[in-house]
Amino acid sequence: MSSFPTSLSCTSLSFAWPDGTTVFEDLQIAFGPGRTGLVGVNGSGKSTLLKLIAGELTPADGTIRVAGEVGYLPQNVTLDTALRVDEALGIAATRAALHAIEAGDVAEEHFDVVGDDWDVEERALAMLGELGLGHVELDRTIGEVSGGESVLLRLAALLLRRPDILLLDEPTNNLDLYARRRLYAAVEAWSGVMVVVSHDRELLDLVDQIADLRSGEVTWYGGNFSAYEEVLAGEQEAAERMVRVAEADLKQQKRELVDAQVKLARRKRYGQKLFEQKREPKIVMGARKRAAQESAGKHRIMHEEKLAEAKDRLDDAVEAVRDDDEIRVDLPYTAVPPGRTVLTLENLELKYGARVNGVFDLRGPERIALIGRNGAGKTTLLRTIAGELEAVSGHALAHVPLRFLPQRLDVLDGERTVAENVARFAPAATNNRVRARLARFLFKGAKADQQAATLSGGERFRATLAALMLAEPAPQLLMLDEPTNNLDLASVRQLTTALESYEGALIVASHDLPFLESIGITRRLLLEGGELKETTAEAVGYPT
Repeated sequence: MSSFPTSLSCTSLSFAWPDGTTVFEDLQIAFGPGRTGLVGVNGSGKSTLLKLIAGELTPADGTIRVAGEVGYLPQNVTLDTALRVDEALGIAATRAALHAIEAGDVAEEHFDVVGDDWDVEERALAMLGELGLGHVELDRTIGEVSGGESVLLRLAALLLRRPDILLLDEPTNNLDLYARRRLYAAVEAWSGVMVVVSHDRELLDLVDQIADLRSGEVTWYGGNFSAYEEVLAGEQEAAERMVRVAEADLKQQKRELVDAQVKLARRKRYGQKLFEQKREPKIVMGARKRAAQESAGKHRIMHEEKLAEAKDRLDDAVEAVRDDDEIRVDLPYTAVPPGRTVLTLENLELKYGARVNGVFDLRGPERIALIGRNGAGKTTLLRTIAGELEAVSGHALAHVPLRFLPQRLDVLDGERTVAENVARFAPAATNNRVRARLARFLFKGAKADQQAATLSGGERFRATLAALMLAEPAPQLLMLDEPTNNLDLASVRQLTTALESYEGALIVASHDLPFLESIGITRRLLLEGGELKETTAEAVGYPT
């Protein structure tokens, strides 16, 4: 366990979803001062644990003890677009009272509202500036800011409250490169208790310790994520070595048992021969036979026990080796000839002001990184190409079958099971084929019958990707909008491997620099100032 004094503890914590799926059973975990990175494979319960601590879910059993106020930044931040920024920050009432006092209204209730918080407006503006939101005015509405900016606004609201404990669930999702740098700085400056769930390696390298949630239990590692990976690699190497030793031992015990059985069979035949030749008195021969049988029985039992012990040692060794399930994407054959025109954009003007001047063609199996700051219009462009939004003017024409994996993963019907959702996209596919494909996306057996509404972020991604890839016809243009937002690091690696074998055209909007670097981007398009233009990695600080 962590050596820090306890500020937050969960004792004998149990939780299950309404459909009976168990998430935790008798979980014990405690957090103290400092920054803790909570890691684990998708579906291990990381986000659920934060929701339980924040009071958004109620445990079936156990207790949660918190010393101080909790601030919680959920994975999917949704704010009412009609709210003003000062309302989202939670300072609207105090600010209104201050303005009333400044205007000469000295009613006592105004002073009661302000209390000692006379500098709240200055603190709010300073906080917005620190998070790169200095351009956001307090009287603007949330509908005027981008999705990434709304995440930073929610974080600003939490920091203004000065909570004792800060819970962050995938805080860099939807943040562009510049906004991530601001968030990293805020995390580094944090001096209280922080628990952060993230797949962002750069963010996890800022924490003081790692809590690895696996199979309902927590293992602690001192240091940041890089140190954790180094220790884990050593543990895995030792565990795999123990498996090899245990396997060799098991083979040896099997050989010794066979040798012992052969020797015992020979003794039995020799004893039977002596008995038949009657070379000794019957009573003596009977005693010899009983003694031989007892000796043989003990010998057999001893070797069988050694064999059983060797099997147990092998089982223990194998259990110590991690075999974290990852996405095993089976992309269909999607080759596009190098010269073939896949997509044409012509004098395209999008909603909210962005545009593509002239004619833009995507040819052959190009891999395009669509980059730009939050709010630049990347998602709008992808949705327009996919036919989900109408262009203000101009044309977006796909010449091949395309599939679009949206950022919000809102493709699935939450009331349907995973298998039912996939079947909607492939009505001609048999139930066996649907389940066989789902098994490759780690939805095996009862998992395929789980309701989509109960899935974790990573599980929802897998189910959505399975549905799109099983649909017919197979895509020769694949568009992904921030695909790594809800994936654990193992799944990001597996998705990278899958996309390496994909032979169609690819457009990826992402702020995940290591991911973009790993999938072999051939062109970079920057959406900036309302215009789409070619750029280089060096020009914007993206991977080369």
